[in-house]
Amino acid sequence: MQYILKTITRQTAKPIEIIDITDEVSEAVTSSALDAGQVTVISQHTTAFVNINEKEERLIEDMETFLKRFAPKDGNYQHNLNPIDGRHNAHSHLLGLLMNSSETIPFAKGKLMLGQWQSLFFVELDGPRQERNILLQISGI
Repeated sequence: MQYILKTITRQTAKPIEIIDITDEVSEAVTSSALDAGQVTVISQHTTAFVNINEKEERLIEDMETFLKRFAPKDGNYQHNLNPIDGRHNAHSHLLGLLMNSSETIPFAKGKLMLGQWQSLFFVELDGPRQERNILLQISGI
């Protein structure tokens, strides 16, 4: 069994942004030269997450709207009274309760085994940010 670590670094532009990273993860798996195994994709942040869902423009807009409504940025949150880094981002942490920090996807013959409508997304909840890191651990034979 071999293990390969790679990092995807992204800049985000919006307060809530859903970014398709399927092609980048797929390319990392292909370039690993491993035939079969799994890739674990993990956000290294507490206000940005990884999610598998359908890639459809209007659905992505619906998801962003849903997140904004579910935990509004201007809510009365205790965390915002004395934030560690000066960011009033309690809403981002609360939304994270509903999301995964990581996803593990099997691959075979160098290809991700996602379903027909599945894509892999990086979900920014506290943007814009200059640098966000997504760690990939690719393991296989």
